[in-house]
Amino acid sequence: MNNFSFRNPTKLIFGKDTIANLAKEIPTGKTIMITFGGGSVKQNGVYDQVKDALKNHKTVEFWGIEPNPTYETLLKAVALGKENKVDFLLAVGGGSVLDGTKFIAAAMCFQGAEPWDLMQNPRLITAVIPMGTVLTLPATGSEMNSGAVISRKATQEKLALGTPLNFPVFSILDPQTTFSLPKNQVAAGIVDSFVHVLEQYLTYPSQSPLMDRWAEGILQTLVEIAPEAMKQENYDVMANFMLCATMALNGFIAMGVPQDWATHMIGHELTAYHGITHGFTLAIVCPALMQVMKADKHDKLLQYAERVWQITEGTNEQKINQCIEKTEQFFRSVGVNTRLSEYGVGKDTIEKIVNRFTERNWIVGEKRNITPSIVREILEKAL
Repeated sequence: MNNFSFRNPTKLIFGKDTIANLAKEIPTGKTIMITFGGGSVKQNGVYDQVKDALKNHKTVEFWGIEPNPTYETLLKAVALGKENKVDFLLAVGGGSVLDGTKFIAAAMCFQGAEPWDLMQNPRLITAVIPMGTVLTLPATGSEMNSGAVISRKATQEKLALGTPLNFPVFSILDPQTTFSLPKNQVAAGIVDSFVHVLEQYLTYPSQSPLMDRWAEGILQTLVEIAPEAMKQENYDVMANFMLCATMALNGFIAMGVPQDWATHMIGHELTAYHGITHGFTLAIVCPALMQVMKADKHDKLLQYAERVWQITEGTNEQKINQCIEKTEQFFRSVGVNTRLSEYGVGKDTIEKIVNRFTERNWIVGEKRNITPSIVREILEKAL
């Protein structure tokens, strides 16, 4: 087991009708900027619940944080926040709204001329505006971690930001908010959560049986509940889905283990160039990466096959191939395509991504051995 330091300061408030807790979680003396996405919260009742809970608070609203939040949009929110002397942020929505608000929190305190510098060098972040969240879409785990991913339209870039300062003060999760989500968002959230776990689990043995069992428990739960989660009818199913998504990326299964994240790094480029939904990019890249890197991941793939998918017959090679096939089938079972060609993406994009990895001198993976040429091999396998 590797050395590690663990801290997660976010207060998780989970369950039915918990949005009302906002009234006591944010001091009444704060000027709050509430950030939203496209308006679905007005249709499902979340907006009214938030406004009612904060009726005795001073609030300003910012609307329009898009899926794959863009730098250009977020700068408008930064300006609005400064204009109104905002000293608390409340993100209401899915992971994109939460991620965007984390950037806003840091950019509002940044004294430099170009806030994009924070994405390229997070060490420049020395202060943030405190924030809370009301989560409506389980997927990214942003409600209980310090990470964010932001896109810049002008340069077709998508970069990750991480700073210990950016943990939400609190996050409210009411599974009732998931009942009206579009099916494709539920599917993307299931895939995103599943791959978050694989990035921390599917590496090499690290003498961390507790982390392995926790990770396998999340994976098995997602496989078990996915068919019912897609129906969005059962509170307990959606509650378990919501908690799986949070536990997948709040640091609890990462203690002392190696981590990969190559699937995410490659997937981000597919979003940057083509706007493909984040979870869908992971479904494309993940099975292909497992195939290309199966020699490096042999022991954990075998464990994954036997423990998660209960594959016990055949040679080790056959078990591994079957578990990769089952993973891809699982993604497809919730309606997510797994091939670049199904999104109209061809070899020209592969070359762009390989060139970008080369220009940035990116070598990724848990062993730092996924070079740009291997990125090409993975993407070609995903065609």
